[in-house]
Amino acid sequence: MANEITCLIADDHEVVREGLRLSLSRAPQIRVVGEASDGASAVAVAERRRPHVVIMDVRMPGMDGLEATKILAERLPQTAVLIFTAYGERSLLGRGLEAGAKGYILKEAPHQTLLRAIEKVASGEGYVDPALMPALLTREREEMLTQREREILQLLADGMSNADVAQRLFISQETVKSHVRHILAKLEADTRTHAVAIALRESIID
Repeated sequence: MANEITCLIADDHEVVREGLRLSLSRAPQIRVVGEASDGASAVAVAERRRPHVVIMDVRMPGMDGLEATKILAERLPQTAVLIFTAYGERSLLGRGLEAGAKGYILKEAPHQTLLRAIEKVASGEGYVDPALMPALLTREREEMLTQREREILQLLADGMSNADVAQRLFISQETVKSHVRHILAKLEADTRTHAVAIALRESIID
């Protein structure tokens, strides 16, 4: 098939690889061309087979999926890595995309979601599992705030007034007010209390 998508499955659990292979065999446009049980062999097999997509588990013995993704992004830019993980952790999502992954999907995603993710990344687009979108938005908001803004937000959450914050951080109250204005704008919050509530809910502060 001219528009066939070749895939490599990298996961340290044989039962997961087996399930994936079976699931993908039902899709006529997808062909599995190899398997790997750790990051190093994923890189080696990908270099030999040159698949369109590598479905990459994150936690594997030896070289993990993030390290393997980084190497593949450098050596095989034509191959798209789709991170395939049971972990919905925000930090992993960010690190996966930073390593050069084109997409990110959870292992419990329905069959159709997986196929859509494979097709998207194979065509050069990015894809993030809809179940992970709130985590990605939180990450973006978190990155919007500077270290100092997060620090001030944390102090506000601890019940400090502008005067208290100014004293604690050795800055003027005007500077604190200016930071608070920026925080409200970035978090799209109406009041300081609202900003603190958003930050707590989205784990921007503790």
